[in-house]
Amino acid sequence: MFVLIAGGGRTAAQLALMLLEQQHRVRVIEQRRAILAHLHRELPTEAIYEGPATDPQVLEQAGIRQADVLVACTTEDAENLILCFLARAMFGVPRTIARINNPRNAWLFDDKFHVDVALNQADLMAHLIAEEMSLGDMMTLLKLRRGQYSLVEEKVDPKAVVVGRPIRDLNLPAECVLTAIIRKKQLLIPRGDVVLQPADEVLAVVHASQLAQLAALLGPAEAGEFLKTDLP
Repeated sequence: MFVLIAGGGRTAAQLALMLLEQQHRVRVIEQRRAILAHLHRELPTEAIYEGPATDPQVLEQAGIRQADVLVACTTEDAENLILCFLARAMFGVPRTIARINNPRNAWLFDDKFHVDVALNQADLMAHLIAEEMSLGDMMTLLKLRRGQYSLVEEKVDPKAVVVGRPIRDLNLPAECVLTAIIRKKQLLIPRGDVVLQPADEVLAVVHASQLAQLAALLGPAEAGEFLKTDLP
């Protein structure tokens, strides 16, 4: 995959390093002398292109027509919007990602400017805090489909309403699939006749809207009390 990163600050440099380690092709566009000096200390020379990122000619010379993804990572929201618009409308880049510097500008980062993914740090932090507070000990291992689904892990609480019940009798959320159970360092396939036991580590793929419901089933009985009547 070829990723073109516009803007060479610390975030962009770290992203470029991570992508290079994963064997992706990367190029960072930057024109500020001080930032360029830092980039040349951290990245291979061929991964750096000097010039103003919003200049279509610079984008062309940096190889934007071959890019699979454009990451607009400058310190100016207006520039990031322009970059996403140019990438899609002029150069046909399949995927665009933009950083939002000022949360008040978040409403602008949508499909009108061809922004596929907008990264708003304030929203991300608020969402993560709310999720951690509502999900107890459940751990999110992986986000899927732009965060619509998550691969999560949670240990079955000894007081959970699911303890001692076979999986086929559980009132699992509609958009939830148990993928594995780890019991005493052994991996179990979560078939219908498997009975959940305290301290089982459950891995599941679940829709974001149903995370709390799954957490209530696997957590202490007090958290899942309202679900008891749904179990046979």
